[in-house]
Amino acid sequence: MASTVPFLTAVAARRSVYALAKESPIPNSRIVEIVHEALEHCPSPFNVRSTRAVVIFGEYHSKLWDVAYANTEKNEGEKAIQALGPKIKAFGAAYGSVLFFDDQSVYENVPPRAKAVLLSSPAWEDHSSGMHQFTVWTALETEGLGCNLQHYQAQLEEHVQDTFDVPKNWTFKAQLVFGAPVGAFPEAKPKTGLEESLKVFGA
Repeated sequence: MASTVPFLTAVAARRSVYALAKESPIPNSRIVEIVHEALEHCPSPFNVRSTRAVVIFGEYHSKLWDVAYANTEKNEGEKAIQALGPKIKAFGAAYGSVLFFDDQSVYENVPPRAKAVLLSSPAWEDHSSGMHQFTVWTALETEGLGCNLQHYQAQLEEHVQDTFDVPKNWTFKAQLVFGAPVGAFPEAKPKTGLEESLKVFGA
């Protein structure tokens, strides 16, 4: 059996990286390939495969975060934009974004019993979406990119639907911003509460 050490090493090395340049150490095709691999292999409840992704580069990426800035300023006011504005501009200065969605229409095509369980357990779609997001995030950082995960759905949903022809039944979940890290890669933060985090019985 192959060792899990490389996988766990990659998991331990994952960080939120905010200082990002509009550059990439790997080609766009490889970034898209990584997202495709996550879509193919990450688990989903009853194998519904409901996660969807849109990968954007160049002017599409820059425009996305210009819209987020404008809508935050318009809808949340001066105090919000003073706090969030520099961060949003930094997202736009990165290389690209992966937009994550959940396609609600797929639940109509599963067997009735599975459909009933899925509809009564909406958190499952968030679990699956989170696994996709984490997998892409970790894989991109393993190949030399820096990433941070954002949730500006309210500010971006209309723009995303109109610009990228996203169906209304795709629920917008998150935005993963990526680019070449600027400066030193962030150190690991202290992990507190580990003594209380795990219980083992019968070992």
